Amino acid sequence: MESALDTEASDTATKADTATEADTEGLGGPDTGQPGAAADVSLGRRIRELAAEGSADPVYRHIALDGTEPAFSWPELDRRSSQLAAALSARGLGHGDRLGLGLRNSPRFVFSVLAAWKLGAVPVPVRWDVPDWELDRLRAVIEPRLYLSPADLDWIDATADDDPPDLPDVVAPHVNGICSSGSTGTPKIIVSGRRGVHDERFAGPLMANWRPVPRPQTVLVLAPMYHINAFATLFSLLSGDRLIVMEKFDAARVAAVIERHRVTTFTATPTMLQRIADLPGVERRDFSSLDWILQGAAPMPPSLVHRWAGLIGADRIAMAYGMTEGLGLTAIRGDEWLTHEGSVGRGLGGTELRVLDVDGAARPTGEIGEIFLRSPGNDGYRYLGDAPRLRTTEDGFQTAGDMGYLDADGFLYLVDRRVDMIVTGGANVFPAEVENALIDHPGIADVVVVGLRDPEWGRRVHAIVEPADPADPPSAAELIAYAKNRLAHYKAPKTVEFVGAIPRSEATKVNRGALVAARGG
Repeated sequence: MESALDTEASDTATKADTATEADTEGLGGPDTGQPGAAADVSLGRRIRELAAEGSADPVYRHIALDGTEPAFSWPELDRRSSQLAAALSARGLGHGDRLGLGLRNSPRFVFSVLAAWKLGAVPVPVRWDVPDWELDRLRAVIEPRLYLSPADLDWIDATADDDPPDLPDVVAPHVNGICSSGSTGTPKIIVSGRRGVHDERFAGPLMANWRPVPRPQTVLVLAPMYHINAFATLFSLLSGDRLIVMEKFDAARVAAVIERHRVTTFTATPTMLQRIADLPGVERRDFSSLDWILQGAAPMPPSLVHRWAGLIGADRIAMAYGMTEGLGLTAIRGDEWLTHEGSVGRGLGGTELRVLDVDGAARPTGEIGEIFLRSPGNDGYRYLGDAPRLRTTEDGFQTAGDMGYLDADGFLYLVDRRVDMIVTGGANVFPAEVENALIDHPGIADVVVVGLRDPEWGRRVHAIVEPADPADPPSAAELIAYAKNRLAHYKAPKTVEFVGAIPRSEATKVNRGALVAARGG
């Protein structure tokens, strides 16, 4: 299970991706769709193998908003996905075609992904929690042969009455696509270079880099499955783990599910971890089943790491940095982090790191530059549409535009994305640093920092704050003074705005560009 910071490319590429073909065969297996090497096991065959074991034990459970928890065994998943595959085939979906999935976390979503793999098609989950105009743009870039939306839910359900067909054994040329969006708002659809074959390397627990991890795991999925971290848990399912999938993240329900179903692991963003840790009486909850947890998607505030270390133990926390393009991965365990506070670790699986300046020269130890990665495990990727390509060095290191530095021991420290950096009065300020300084204030429930146009400063540091108690928010002066006690004064917000709620996606991500545009740029 791989963590993704999900960083966005902000600069025009100086060198093309590992592949830029316009067709879906650009990176994958043979055009026939048949398994290649004798050891290849198609994802469809893997599903049938697991179903043939005949166990009636549930391996996938859905935690619905209405309080129900439907559960499915492998024979049931195999039958439902085959029924749906036949129906999708009848509507024209075939080998190498893209299947757009504009569905919330649900059994229908899982059936649809498994059905696509059985047909050798490429599932592309679509961000449904965006305005209609943006959803239309995403669909136009994906150009799916078929697109399943909420309007198709009854049709999906109706396929349960069909006879399960015998399906040929085929391999999708690409295992999936993932929707993202560049800093300019250009839709970015990342198509994996991996073929649709079962590969244990993409399902092993990240914690196994430090110690053995008991299997099968009971994996709780908190994020929408259009996000790479959540979608990747399906590969854990194919490796024998059990999934418990939340229809929508809710901190209180998460704690209850961990206790009731003895969850052993989950992946979360810092915002999710913050909301769970803020639950009243959280220290009395029974989290003893958690063997380890993984944090990704953004730099982790140090205070939050310490809080979770107190809840479950530092050695049960892993933090990772990577991106959907799969350029490489760094990771660190919580007990290592205590001696390298703020780090996201060192390269795993042969991942090499460089921190370079704007001219491509290596930055000295401890000095901030742009982070480049290279990994022998990178199977390649490509973008659909006109999203700008990632910048690449002549020897194959690539960057998603993130800024950071290396210490003397080779541990990487993230600062922020280059595109989010605020140049105020000629000085560089990284929003994540200001947010981490403010989030510990007891009067703040959530905060996002942006740079707004300013006649004196060029850009001024502006904090958008969701107060912990809307009826009694802290004053702007109090928060500015609090930040100045923790940061260099020029980094502290010059203005503060209070809102009812920070507008985050269901993956708890925030669109800084939209926040800036809504405030005049």
